[in-house]
Order: sequence, then structure tokens, then C-alpha cells
Amino acid sequence: MIRAASRLAAPLLVLAAFAQAEDKKPEAIAGVGPTGEIKKMEGKYAFTEGPAADADGNVYFSDIPNEKIHKIDAGGKVSIFREKSNHANGLMVNVKGEVVACEMGGAIAAYSADGKDRRVICDKYEGKRFNAPNDLVLDNAGGVYFTDPSFRAPMPLPQEKTAVYYADAAGKVTRLIDDLPNPNGVRLSPDDTTLYVFPSGQKKMMTYPVMEPGKIGAGKVFCELEQPRADGNGGGDGGAVDAKGNVYITSAIGLQVFDPAGKKLGTIKFPEQPSNATFGGKDLKTLFVTARTSVYSCPMDVAGHRFGMK
Repeated sequence: MIRAASRLAAPLLVLAAFAQAEDKKPEAIAGVGPTGEIKKMEGKYAFTEGPAADADGNVYFSDIPNEKIHKIDAGGKVSIFREKSNHANGLMVNVKGEVVACEMGGAIAAYSADGKDRRVICDKYEGKRFNAPNDLVLDNAGGVYFTDPSFRAPMPLPQEKTAVYYADAAGKVTRLIDDLPNPNGVRLSPDDTTLYVFPSGQKKMMTYPVMEPGKIGAGKVFCELEQPRADGNGGGDGGAVDAKGNVYITSAIGLQVFDPAGKKLGTIKFPEQPSNATFGGKDLKTLFVTARTSVYSCPMDVAGHRFGMK
């Protein structure tokens, strides 16, 4: 009976901790936020990912296992934007209003603003399908940087290695990086001169100078993620960038925030482990975070940056 009671007590303690975390106003990072409570917007999904905002204040997110993309309008109403998304993961909205998606089925695709039409941006490199595109960032030249790790990919890997690619405005693909353990999240600085890559297989997050669209210089360590255990080497997932150039990286302990030089500013914690983040709302001062079965939002002191808008 004692062992059974102990097993029962542990989940109850975890649930209680989650409840406290959700109700408690988070500790603010000076000049960043949050400036108010973290609110649970939706919580009925299998695994949420890829939040992306458009110019009208709508936010899109993926439910990967259920192959759906959902839309949260400016009033908070949730609807299905796209059925059969080919396990879409990371999303971003381009200047045309299309929702650009990393389809883990092997392609980078763009959906029309109503979600009905799909066009393939790229689905092969050197004649072979991609492993399982995971996350992406749009640049101001009309191109897409995207990661292609091994998660949900066929085995053996179609590309034989995990990598980061660039597809230009015409769809021409270049492989940029192939020496990271499962590159996952990818973002740019507000001026498009720095590429950030968040590997899942190491605690060291990487940065690369962008010489011109689709051409980068040698990489260096941007920061090291704080770990749940001192001897851990867990990596990042997705993330966001604000107008000041601060970089937000989702991790096992929460959303870790770093300034442009890689100095840690703090961690924003959520009731569930976050997978990805974006800024949205009319003033881009609402942070939307996907976290396992749910989507959360919180007001921020700083505005976010929207990629590929020039």
C-alpha cells in the first residue's frame, strides 16, 4: 500500500505544480517581460508546434500527429486552417499572406491565405527527398532557411545526414550546414545578417554570419542552454527573436532568453515544456508559445520581430 500511495502521490504533485505555474504571474525579465499572466488558450492537441503570426493578428500553429494546422483569430477563436498537412511542423507567414510550412513528409510548402491551395517550394536536394523538414525562417530576399533533422524521417535517412538548407525565391536549394546533431530550430537576426541554429543534440547553440542570402560564414557558439541537470547536454527546439535582437530558445526548462551577444537574460517558464514561440497581435507584443498539448500566450514589454517582411 505504501508503494502504491507513493506512485499516486507523484503525479498529483506534478499536476499541482503545473496548476501553480499556470496561475502564477511569471517572474519578468527586465525590459523583456512577461508583463502579465501566462494564459492557456487551447489545450486539447496531440503535440503543438510552429506558431506563426500574420499581419492581421492571426496566429497559426501545427498539431503534428493529427496532421492539422489551426488558426487563432484576433478575438481568440480557434478554427482549422488546413487538414492533411503532411505532418506540418514549423510555420511562417510570408509577404503574400501564404503560410509556409515545414512538412515532415519531406517538403517545404506554401498554403494560400484560405488554406485551400498548396504549392511546393522544394522537396528534394540532389534528387533525393528531404529527411523530415522541421523548422524554418524567411529572409528579406524571399528565401527560406530550414532544418532537416531525423525526427519522423524514414530510415535510413534519405539525405544520409541531418542538415540546414536554403531555398531561394526561385526554389533553388543549397545545403549550408551538415555537421550538427539534429539541427532543429532556426532563426535570423532582425537585419538578416546572423543565422541562429538550435541543435537538439547538444547544449551549444550556434550562430553563423550571413554573407549574402543563402551564403554563410564559419559558425561559432552563440550560447549554452541551461540544463535540468548539471551534467546534461540537451539542446533547443524552436524559438523567436524580438525587435531588440534578443533570442528566445525553447528548452527542457522553459523559454531561455539571450541578448544578441549571447548573454542569458532569464528563463520564462510554462506549465508544459515549450516547443516553439512567436510574437503576434497587432502590436507584436504578445508572445505565443506552443507546449505539448496546449498553446499559451502572455503580454510582453518588448515587441517581436516578423521575418521576411521587406
